[in-house]
Amino acid sequence: MPILTTLGLAAVLAAAPASTAAPAASSDAAFSRCLAVLQSTAASQGISADRFNGIIAGLTPDPSVLGLLDAQPEFTTPIWDYLAALVDRQRVDDGRVLLQQHRALLDRVSAQYGVDPATIVAVWGVESDYGRVFGKRPLLQSLATLSCAGRRQPFFRGELLALLKLIDRGDLQAQGLTGSWAGAFGHTQFMPSTYAGIAVDGDGDGRRDLVGSIPDALASTANYLKRAGWRSGEPWGMEVRIPPGFDASQAGRTQRRALADWRAQGVTALDGSALAPANLPADARAALLLPAGGKGPALLVFRNYDAIYSYNAAESYALAIATLADQLRGGTGLATAWPTDDPGIGRDERRQLQTLLLARGHDIGSADGMIGTATRRAIQVEQQRLGWANADGRAGQRILRTLQNAPRTAAVPTRFMLPSNYSAVQSPAIRSRSHVQQIQGVRSGQYQGLDAWLVETGDASAAISVFGGQLLSFVPKGQPDLMWLSPRRAELPTPIRGGSPVCWPYFGRQGQGNDVPAHGFVRTVPWELQQARRLDDGSIELTLAPPVLQSLDLRLRMTVRVGRQLTQRLITENVGSSPASITQALHNYFRVGDASAVDVDGVDGLDYLDKFENYATPRRQQGDWTLRDPRDPGRSDRIYTQAKGHYVLRDPVLKRRIDIRTEGSRSLVAWNPGAEAAAKMADVGEGWRDYVCLEAANAGPDVVTLPPGGSHVLSQTLSAAPWTPVTR
Repeated sequence: MPILTTLGLAAVLAAAPASTAAPAASSDAAFSRCLAVLQSTAASQGISADRFNGIIAGLTPDPSVLGLLDAQPEFTTPIWDYLAALVDRQRVDDGRVLLQQHRALLDRVSAQYGVDPATIVAVWGVESDYGRVFGKRPLLQSLATLSCAGRRQPFFRGELLALLKLIDRGDLQAQGLTGSWAGAFGHTQFMPSTYAGIAVDGDGDGRRDLVGSIPDALASTANYLKRAGWRSGEPWGMEVRIPPGFDASQAGRTQRRALADWRAQGVTALDGSALAPANLPADARAALLLPAGGKGPALLVFRNYDAIYSYNAAESYALAIATLADQLRGGTGLATAWPTDDPGIGRDERRQLQTLLLARGHDIGSADGMIGTATRRAIQVEQQRLGWANADGRAGQRILRTLQNAPRTAAVPTRFMLPSNYSAVQSPAIRSRSHVQQIQGVRSGQYQGLDAWLVETGDASAAISVFGGQLLSFVPKGQPDLMWLSPRRAELPTPIRGGSPVCWPYFGRQGQGNDVPAHGFVRTVPWELQQARRLDDGSIELTLAPPVLQSLDLRLRMTVRVGRQLTQRLITENVGSSPASITQALHNYFRVGDASAVDVDGVDGLDYLDKFENYATPRRQQGDWTLRDPRDPGRSDRIYTQAKGHYVLRDPVLKRRIDIRTEGSRSLVAWNPGAEAAAKMADVGEGWRDYVCLEAANAGPDVVTLPPGGSHVLSQTLSAAPWTPVTR
């Protein structure tokens, strides 16, 4: 079953870059001609033309899979990185738990097929991380593309036809069928032809379901290994010691010799004793593997290693299965170190490395243990900063230890200067700036005396101010306005109090002097509407941008999508030649019935910095946020760091909940001045009870660093629903 890729590794290593696609018209025409040929072949194998066309209806090619043919991690990743990613502490611990959880099933399957439980579970772990990673690519699309272009078209045509037969017979449903780029799918990633010939019914329900049934998947895996020549009770191999000056040309999986020959060559057990592998026949033959040359581990492998190898014809893959199985049995892994001064790291260490990069202001998303382009770019920036000659962006022990041992200094935002044209682009007489043809549901008008773009859909209405590009109102159908706007606000160009001000490229005065305005440059300049479009679901999306600010090598644009929910995105691009570090926020003023009565879920256990303590000491949140917090009652100005991106504001007075989901935002700012401070604010006063500020932000230590040419997206999605308080 050559499955061609390992999803378990793909989950922690970056995907290969996609190949450049041909022009769409010619590509689609060639694809259509290819499908016509495939239809004729399918007909000769019993699939009617109507059935074929019904299954592949609407199918389009996916050129991105073609580049993956030559970028399989089994062949492009150093062996020590490959095994570190797949045979890590997490996969071993999880596998041992599953061995116990499915003990009865595994004992039954092992007795039936002769394959030991640890090996079966090891295949499961490597192939899909025990069912966590099935693959997201539509199988039909991937296999059809590979059948019509690239290398190995005959192989993939066979797999596509096998898949079509499975669907035609009713074994599988075409809709929603996903897997790897190469067409493998299910818990243990069977190719369609293997599914057809080898899959078995392990749970006795009369179906072979390798996606939804763990018993079917594990029994089918054991059946595959048995058919591949697995010998019950025999080992897959053993780590050995080779003598000095050993002729490495004798190594290789296909160069098998009798055990006596290897003894004669001076090959011994690790402890120097004579080779005497247990449970092998006297005439057993073995091959010697040197996966990293003569200075790395040496392994003597037997017939069962070949059975594993047949699952995916790659030496590194087979070694991952074999060594993971050993550790699931209680082993400690290979004893001989790899010949590198920079060994690979597992997911725990990858998450540690990503956490260190995040603390240094790199915009890499969350610390999930998956090494993608953003993480590699951040590593490369740090390697360059450290003066390393080879800044390759690789996640290894060396960069991890270096950053762990480096002084813990907080990331510092770039000190921005006042743009040279800042005064010129400001104007108290704001007009609607748009060269975009208006569409139904979008018009220019006034909202509470402010020039604004007014959006109306079947599900909601919204208003966005021309001055500052600021969301002023979002009213979902049947709900009060989500946003609060001060009825006592000052005249323009004083910043508008309320709605959702855009704070960019810094928040407050973090890292800035008194020569620049608080909360950034764009909330007191007129914005331009660049695009307005209606989407298929009836929602309307606006794209807006502030004027280009001279001497500032950053560009900003914003999209606002209005429908059943509102989604707002800030897109920042660094067009300069030097890195730039920013802070930012969408400074949401949410309308509430009584600020002192609301609760906010989603911050329990987070650390926060308190402005009332000059952000000096991190504190740990206990429970929901509320102005009734006995630690600081009646007011709040907190930056929650490393926030999780989902918060729920529960309002017992207005009897609703506001759901806030964010991405690209590592901070949440929770602010309400309270009665005493509000009394000194002319545009707030008693209005402090009418709002709570929950701000999607990157602030405090959560500074975002953009390399030259880099970009960052901060987004929030707002929605509301009725809510009834629970009476205790």
